[in-house]
Amino acid sequence: MNRIILIVLDSVGVGEMPDSKLYGDEGSNTIGNIAKNVGGLKLPNMEALGLGNINDIQGLKKVQKSKGNYGKCAEISKGKDTVTGHWEISGVVLEKPLKTFPNGFPKNIIDKFENSIGKKIIGNKVASGTEIIKELGDEHVRTGCPIIYTSADSVFQIAAHENIIPLEKLYDMCRAARKMLTGENTVGRIIARPFIGKEGNYTRTSNRRDFALDPFSKTILEYIKEANLNVMAVGKIEDIFNGKGVTEAVHIKNNMDGVDRTIEYMKENKKGLIFTNLVDFDMLYGHRNDPKGYANALEEFDKRVPEIIDNMNYEDILIITADHGCDPTTASTDHSREYIPLLVYGKSIKSGVDMGIRKCFCDIGKTVLDILQVENTIYGESFKDKLI
Repeated sequence: MNRIILIVLDSVGVGEMPDSKLYGDEGSNTIGNIAKNVGGLKLPNMEALGLGNINDIQGLKKVQKSKGNYGKCAEISKGKDTVTGHWEISGVVLEKPLKTFPNGFPKNIIDKFENSIGKKIIGNKVASGTEIIKELGDEHVRTGCPIIYTSADSVFQIAAHENIIPLEKLYDMCRAARKMLTGENTVGRIIARPFIGKEGNYTRTSNRRDFALDPFSKTILEYIKEANLNVMAVGKIEDIFNGKGVTEAVHIKNNMDGVDRTIEYMKENKKGLIFTNLVDFDMLYGHRNDPKGYANALEEFDKRVPEIIDNMNYEDILIITADHGCDPTTASTDHSREYIPLLVYGKSIKSGVDMGIRKCFCDIGKTVLDILQVENTIYGESFKDKLI
């Protein structure tokens, strides 16, 4: 076996973690609560792989003999954001959460940032990305001042109209912020949030860029690259890992473009790892508390699963998982501390195996390296022996 296709359905959690109370996330269950809200989900292809066997999900059956193997993973890192989740999947455990700024950024940080870019800023508060451009978009267009905001996650976000601050200039501002926000003020990601449109009708574009940190220890991406195998990153994977261990990458416009690009990489028949993040679930529907849109996106992805499987070689392994939750049915618009689903399929491996509750996301990365026969020292326990 020499190729893994690892697809992260961004924010598709499967129920609250035992410590969810510490994060204000009691009762969160992204996929389960969406199903209840919309009167049941229709996901026949992931159902066949065993998705309904993980938890009770309205509309999904528990299948006696699933085509895939199923389970869920607990998170041991502190936090519930994209970087933390993806890093743990890849073998990096965070002992303390990345820093957040629930009251906006302190004056010394803002002053330093303004001096570095030669402009004043507006905003500087916790906000929804769509709401803040409604609120401050006109002022930004009038003044040319970038909009700064954050969330419950460890992020410093810069929103700007593409006709007011060109993309490359916006990306330069992000790079300046990335250099600043280190040490005691380290944040997980600096995010460029470009938008377009006219007064009262602004829309974010697909030119988002994430400027992350180097992972704090060696990841599966680096191990695979050092073994002279390929690491093909689809979506924001390259940004999340700051390019470390990535051999080639492609950014995407939306979920379906992400599936298309994943299949394109599959057709190239290169050995190693195809690592895909599909962000629309989180960005467009989870954070906007849109359960119907989220449900439609899940059903849209499910329809593409047969196409992904049809393009698999005999010895390929497909892993479908998530990185955290983002329950659109709760009052919060932020990520939720949840278990993540684990679906594993291959034409040459066992099927119908209940892999139970894995102790950490790292078990996924440990298994990937085990299957690819790459020696490593990352945290986690491989479940390859359950599959082969």
